[in-house]
Amino acid sequence: MKRFEGFQHGINLGGWLSQCDYSEERFCDFIKEEDIKRISQWGLDHIRIPVDYNLFEDEQGNYLESGFAHLQDGIDWAFKYGLNVIIDLHKTYGFSFDRKEGEEGFFEKEEYQERFYRLWEEIARRFGGRGDKIAFELLNEVTDKAYCEIWNEIADRCVERIRKICPQIKILIGGYYNNSVEAVKDLRKPHDENIVYNFHCYNPLVFTHQGAYWIPSMPHDYRIAIDEDMAIMRLEAPEVTGRPLVGYDPSEEKLSADYFRRIFAEAINVAEERGVPLYCGEYGVINLADARQTVEWYRMISEVFEEHGIGRAAWSYKEMDFGFIDEHMKDVLEEIVKLL
Repeated sequence: MKRFEGFQHGINLGGWLSQCDYSEERFCDFIKEEDIKRISQWGLDHIRIPVDYNLFEDEQGNYLESGFAHLQDGIDWAFKYGLNVIIDLHKTYGFSFDRKEGEEGFFEKEEYQERFYRLWEEIARRFGGRGDKIAFELLNEVTDKAYCEIWNEIADRCVERIRKICPQIKILIGGYYNNSVEAVKDLRKPHDENIVYNFHCYNPLVFTHQGAYWIPSMPHDYRIAIDEDMAIMRLEAPEVTGRPLVGYDPSEEKLSADYFRRIFAEAINVAEERGVPLYCGEYGVINLADARQTVEWYRMISEVFEEHGIGRAAWSYKEMDFGFIDEHMKDVLEEIVKLL
């Protein structure tokens, strides 16, 4: 399968320029140059920087120079320490993957879509000059499958407008169900040779999100071991996550790398047929899980990533309930970063 060169081993900087209080204190203190140096020392090749539209725009759509300057800092630090950068638009005017944000109307209102295109044109003008070192991710985690066709149309138009400014920059596109691997097959055939298909993987959710406070049906004290019988995971998943266990196979007693081979197989085939690199922009395990078991989960999924040359960025460097440098991961950090 075609590889996304320079973007094979990465980590997210979640909570810095996105999913935050948007204060200057946060922007200036949450991530600093020494953090980027540390990531480079881990042997990774890139960072994914989630950004929200309101970092760059006021309510009327006027651009905020301070927001662009904070992103420029991250890019400058990355280049200084030999890292590439994915700019991920995590939230646009009228849409967020998190419904609690109250953003709505993007898929219905052309004026919101036009604002999205203009913002990407501005990002392209400012940051697209290093297309070998920077890639653009159009939008994080489209939610409903009903948005599939309109999102394909929007993505096509956005690519066309970016291409007038950055003819060869890599552009990442993911699909419905929050960038599910299932949605890859329903993405449009690539606009050109510089498109990358993007998905996220937190499977099985019953393990990776055990005790997650943001899942309404999840008991906060719910815990499950990685070596639990898959049949039990299947029975418990709908009750605690509100969703069935994706990719269940009754012949597989325990979670293993074969589980990930199975759930990735269709997307891998589609990417190979279309000559498109495949990239996993987020994957990880909540910090409520046992840290040793988290290492085993990373070992399983990374084995499959390596087999097929799938680039990826783990969620997330710091805090955000998944933080690598948080106390929870202290005893396994050296081991786990080798699996990223």
